[in-house]
Amino acid sequence: MSEFGVHSEVGRLRKVMVHRPELSLQRLTPSNHDELLFDDVLWVERAQYEHDQFVARMRERGVEVFLLQQLLAEALEASDEGRRRLVEVTASEYTVGLSLVDDVRALLWEMKPDRLAMHLLGGLTVEESGLDVEAARKSSLPAAALDEPSRFVLPPLPNTLFTRDSSCWMYGGVSINPMFWPARRLEAYNVAAIYRYHPMFADADFDYWYPELGDEGRFHVQDFGRASLEGGDVQPIGNGTVLIGLSERTQARMIEQIARALFAKGAAERVIAVVMTKDRAHMHLDTVFTMLDRDAVTLYPKVVDNVRAISLRPGPTPNQFHVTEETSFLSAVADAMGVPELRVVETGGDVYQQEREQWDDGNNVVALEPGVVVAYERNTYTIAKMRAAGIEVVTIEGYELGKGRGGGHCMTCPLLRDPV
Repeated sequence: MSEFGVHSEVGRLRKVMVHRPELSLQRLTPSNHDELLFDDVLWVERAQYEHDQFVARMRERGVEVFLLQQLLAEALEASDEGRRRLVEVTASEYTVGLSLVDDVRALLWEMKPDRLAMHLLGGLTVEESGLDVEAARKSSLPAAALDEPSRFVLPPLPNTLFTRDSSCWMYGGVSINPMFWPARRLEAYNVAAIYRYHPMFADADFDYWYPELGDEGRFHVQDFGRASLEGGDVQPIGNGTVLIGLSERTQARMIEQIARALFAKGAAERVIAVVMTKDRAHMHLDTVFTMLDRDAVTLYPKVVDNVRAISLRPGPTPNQFHVTEETSFLSAVADAMGVPELRVVETGGDVYQQEREQWDDGNNVVALEPGVVVAYERNTYTIAKMRAAGIEVVTIEGYELGKGRGGGHCMTCPLLRDPV
């Protein structure tokens, strides 16, 4: 078996990357949480406890769990080139300003790898930077505009908690994703550094679906304009098929880029685009639909009953596709999985409870193996229906983690998963 590759949504999970709540979430406040894409502030110590329990449940089932911040620090330790490149793209003329870029890069370069990783994720304030702001005010507009020492030189990245989004694995390769909101775009640089420079990945054999690697092995990051993709919309369900939600945060233009890369290497033969309405409550496909077993899914009917499914298959040239409008989304998934019909577990309860449990990630579960999933314990109606359908449900607390609007599927970036 290859060291890395995700060949299904429900095959046995072997390796996964997660991110334990840290400094970035401690910097969420009532005044900035909207800008940082959170609905509320979290009690961070409690969120850490809940996340630790989530990790423990996976490890008890034999899953090898890697922590993103630790991997990032180790990548920065392993490669001076990687550290320099990450510092340059993180602290650029466009993120800190022309007048401060040299000073900020210099102070980041002097940090030890573990501290640098902490601030690349958690943000860096004026106070922490040690910049002589009074002197800088005379030559720097960004410095002159600062009114408080707690202002950020580098912003915190609290959405790193949802490791599924910034990168996602499909069969024998990974996509490092151009994120929809500016508040999340720096996340992709951090995971790119991990995949490119961490010793665990540096010599491993896998493909990059996006962005391309140039002749010198460097990332060729194209101008993606208005095209974006987030991993919560991506589900490699198996049998050479990938589901990709065409949602609030993933555009058709980017789905075509991924399909072209997959088809060119023969990694997939079909991409099913799921055309969704654009709404905060179901920002990604995995907030309304995830797989429980090879032939079983959980879904929120109010949304999924109204989606359209469009299949892409390889066309006559690399930039063209055979496009087919499917009669229904569920029948397309069943066809791709080679089963006559899917067993469907809808969000539980009456119409009010269904809406509440979808909001609380009742349909956002992650499979540890076929028929075994992890879910937030608060979604009691949906869990009861899963168990009645023969699914083993491992429950975790999510009082604080759930405030980020993401469940076990969102909080995991599988690195190695068996086919089904």
